[in-house]
Amino acid sequence: MQYFVDAKALPSGNGTRVAPFKTITEAAMVACPGDEVIVMPGTYREHVDPPRAGTAYERIVYRASEKGKAVITGAEPVKHWEKYEGDVYVAHVPNSIFAQDYNPYTTLVEGDWFIATFIAHTGEVYLNDKAMYEVTSLDGVLHPVPSQAAWDIAFSVFTWYTEQDPEKDETVIYANFHGKNPNEENVEINVRENCFYPTKEGIGYITLSGFRICKAATQWAPPTAYQEGMVGPHWSKGWIIEDCEISDSKCSGISLGKYRQPENDNKWLHWKYKDGTQTERDCICQAQREGWNRENIGSHIIRRCDIHDCGQTGIVGHLGGVFSVIEDNHIHHINNRENLAGAEIGGIKMHAAIDVIIRRNHFHHCTRGLWLDWQAQGTRVTQNLFHDNTLAENHLLTCPDACIGEDIFIEVSHGPTLVDHNILLSERAMKLPTQGVAMVHNLVAGSLTAVGVGVNNGSRTLKSPRYTPYHVPHGTAVAGFMTILHGDMRFYNNIFIQQPVREALRKACDASIAKGDLEWDTWNVDCGTFPYDGYPTEEEWKKEFEGYCGMGSDPSDRYYMKLPVYTGGNLFVGDAKPCDKEQDFQQEKGQNYSVSIEEDEDGWYLNVRLPEEKSVAPVDTKRLGMAFEPEQCYENPDGSPICFERDYAGIKKTDKIYPGCFAEPVSGRVLVWKK
Repeated sequence: MQYFVDAKALPSGNGTRVAPFKTITEAAMVACPGDEVIVMPGTYREHVDPPRAGTAYERIVYRASEKGKAVITGAEPVKHWEKYEGDVYVAHVPNSIFAQDYNPYTTLVEGDWFIATFIAHTGEVYLNDKAMYEVTSLDGVLHPVPSQAAWDIAFSVFTWYTEQDPEKDETVIYANFHGKNPNEENVEINVRENCFYPTKEGIGYITLSGFRICKAATQWAPPTAYQEGMVGPHWSKGWIIEDCEISDSKCSGISLGKYRQPENDNKWLHWKYKDGTQTERDCICQAQREGWNRENIGSHIIRRCDIHDCGQTGIVGHLGGVFSVIEDNHIHHINNRENLAGAEIGGIKMHAAIDVIIRRNHFHHCTRGLWLDWQAQGTRVTQNLFHDNTLAENHLLTCPDACIGEDIFIEVSHGPTLVDHNILLSERAMKLPTQGVAMVHNLVAGSLTAVGVGVNNGSRTLKSPRYTPYHVPHGTAVAGFMTILHGDMRFYNNIFIQQPVREALRKACDASIAKGDLEWDTWNVDCGTFPYDGYPTEEEWKKEFEGYCGMGSDPSDRYYMKLPVYTGGNLFVGDAKPCDKEQDFQQEKGQNYSVSIEEDEDGWYLNVRLPEEKSVAPVDTKRLGMAFEPEQCYENPDGSPICFERDYAGIKKTDKIYPGCFAEPVSGRVLVWKK
C-alpha cells in the first residue's frame, strides 16, 4: 500500500493521494511491511521514529517524491530577535519547544574519548544553513576572536552564547551577526536529537530514499556508548539509506552504531577505575552474549549519499555496521570547524567493520578521511578517491603538536584488511599502527606513518599494550584477543609518488619529533614503504622457528618479534623510497613527475605525469595469503577468492597488469569523480 505525505496539507488527511498526511510520523504509525511512504516536497520539522520493521522480503520504504526536495530537519526557526549591543542580538526561546527531557542548550557534548577543549552544547545556531560558533561567555559574542583551528576563519567570528532564564523557563541565546539582521535572514536552532531514527532496537528492513536530512542535536558517539546519529537503524538489520543529503549534525550524521548498554555506557568517563579499552572489550563480549550476530544485526547499505558538514563523523559505527556496504557516497567537510575534538572523528569512523565493503566513495576536506579502529577484519576499501584530508593550515601553524589527519587510519586491528585500487592524495596517506593490511594497486601520493607505534595505552612507566579481538572468519564470534606485533603487511603493485609537502605540515611534524612525542605517531610525511625498514621477510621470520619445538632451554623473542612484510611490483616515483627489503620493484627518480587533483564544473580531475610503467605480476587471494592472527585469507565476504579484475574506474583489465589503480598507464588529465 502507498501512503502520501505533504507538509502543505490542510488539514492532515488519511494518507491517500488526494488527502495526504501532513507529517511523516503519521504515515510511519500506520506503515506495515510492504508499504511505501511517498513524501512530497516541503520541510518536515519532526523526529520520525518508525515504530515498525519491514522484513527481508517486504521492506517499508520512505521515499521523497523528488530527490532532495523533502527536508527532514531537527531545527526550528527563531524569529523576534532583539538588538542587544552593536551587531549582537538576543533571542528568548521558550523551553516548551524542546522535548520534555532534552534541551540541547543545557546538554553538554560529552563521552568517552571526547576531549573537552571547551564546554560545548549539543545545540547549534544556524545562519542561512551554516552553523555559527559557540563560545563560553557573552564577552566572546561581544568581542569575538577568530578561531585559528577553523577552515573558515572569517566565519568563525559569527559566535553565539547561551544561558538559561529559570524564572521565565526560557533558553536565552546571544549571537553576533556582523551587520546582518537576523529577523530578515534564515536563523534556526536545532531542537531535536534525531531526525529519522527509531527509539526502539530491532526496527529493521527500512529504506530511506531521496531526502535531505539536517540539523540534529546529536550527542558524542564513542564505541563504549550508545551511538546515536541524526539518521540510523539503531541496532537492527537490513536498512538501505540511498540518494540522501545528510548534513549539519552536531556530532554524527549516520550511525550504524552500538545499542545502549547501561552497565558500560561511557563507563570510562563516569567510573574512572577501568580503562576505556577494557570497557570496550567488555562491550564487545556483552554484545555477543546479547545477540550481536549476522542474523540480527548489520547488512546495511548506504549508497549515493552526499554527507557533509557534521561535527564528529559523517558515518559512525561500532558493532552495528557489520556486513554492510558503503558505496558511491560523497563524504566531505567533516569536523571543519574543529570545535569538537577527540579520538572518534572522521568522514567515516567505524569499529568492528567486519566484512564491510567501502567502495567508490569520495572523501575530501575532512580532518581525517576514513578511520577503521579495531576488528577491521574482512574489511575491503576499494576504488575510493581521497584528498585534502588534514588539519587547516592555520591550525598546523598555531598548534604544531595537534593530531594531524590523513586519508586512512587503521588502528590496532589484526586484519585481514584489504586496501585496493584507491587514489590517496593527502600528504599523509595512511596511518598504520596495526597489522594484517594488504595494499594492492593503489596510487599513493602521501606518507605511511605511525608504523611500529601507537598500540599501547600510554601508561607513563608501566606496560600498557592494547589487546584487541579477532573473530571467526566472516562471523562475529570472538576467536581470541592479542596485542599488535606489527608487520604482517603486504604491498603489491602500488605507485608511490612523492608530492610537495606544505611547509607548515613538515614543521609541525618536525617539532613533534624533536620533542620525542613518538608514542602515537612517527610524524612521517615522506612517501614510500621505507617505514618498514628492518622488518623481516617471510623467509627470515620462519627461520627463527627452525628446530624449535615450543619449549625447553631456548628462550627467545620469536613469538613477539615483528611479523613479515611482503612486497612486489611497486613503482616508486621521484623521492618516494622503497623499504630496505623491497622486492621486484621499479624506481624512477627525478622531478619531472607529478600528481594533483582539481575540481571542475563536471567533477574532479586527476592531473598526472608518471614514468613509463612496466607490467607486473597479477595479485589474487592466493598470492596474498592469510592474515596472521585470525588465520583468514584476503577474500570476499562469502569466502570466494578475489582476483582484482577491474580497476579504479571499473574497467576490466587486460592480460598485461600495471602498477597503480588503472587498467592502463594514464597521463594528463583524467576524470576521477563525476558530479
